[in-house]
Amino acid sequence: MYDKTVRRRRAVLGLLVACSLILLTAYFGESGSGALHSVQRGTSEVLSPVQEGASRALKPVRDLFGWFGDTIAAKGQVEELRRERDRLRTEVAQSEARNADYDRLSKLFQLNGALGLDKLGPKTGRVIFQSPTVWYATIRVDKGSDDGVKVGHPVINEEALVGRVTEVFGGSAQVTLITDASTKVPARAGRRQEFGIVEPASAGNPTDLVMNFTQPNARIRVGDRVVTRGTEPEDHAASRYPVGLPIGEVTRIVHEGTDTQEIHLRPYADVRSLDFVQILTRPRGPDS
Repeated sequence: MYDKTVRRRRAVLGLLVACSLILLTAYFGESGSGALHSVQRGTSEVLSPVQEGASRALKPVRDLFGWFGDTIAAKGQVEELRRERDRLRTEVAQSEARNADYDRLSKLFQLNGALGLDKLGPKTGRVIFQSPTVWYATIRVDKGSDDGVKVGHPVINEEALVGRVTEVFGGSAQVTLITDASTKVPARAGRRQEFGIVEPASAGNPTDLVMNFTQPNARIRVGDRVVTRGTEPEDHAASRYPVGLPIGEVTRIVHEGTDTQEIHLRPYADVRSLDFVQILTRPRGPDS
């Protein structure tokens, strides 16, 4: 029974194939106005409205599937763009940090050249800690006794004097800033290099220093530069600071012309944003 069914199906299949070949041969062999071509055109005219209607009916479904596909693809692109954005932000931040470091170091070396500080044994270090108090009184740098740093060595940044070393460890040192209440710096001001002592004007104000103990007739004017007095070549007294380190600029004079006059100055160095500094390990020169 099974064999007869299989043979019957094969016969029907063979008959259909034969008919198809005959019809194809006849279709391609006749002219465009032949019977088979006419049948094809008629069938197309009948089925065309049905195909168009079905296409319109299924268009929302196709659009819905297309929307889902586009949405999934868009989400993947958004995630990729976010990763690229984060990577570029990191690169920009790193580049800006490198550029800022380069600018500060360049200015620091320019100051060395302008003041002739190379002979004073400068050691460049980075600030690794800053006092959290409002006075910004101390910082710590990554240079210490292993680098030849000692207590009392003066410290500068790319602009001016910032303080002196007050405590030393193997690989680091503590620096007390010029804004600390304990700091007193012998200084000179004006064209006549008038002598005085610079110290903080008030606690908690890192932008105001005062120069005391000046002579009543001292010729000092607003805008004059104030620098360290230091040790002159013929002066054999020890000094914490070499000659001529910039400190600040005179901003106002209180009780001018009296024994109690105060010369106020704004420090050149902003001790609130210290990054790189230099410790002068030979403050009196090569022989110190």
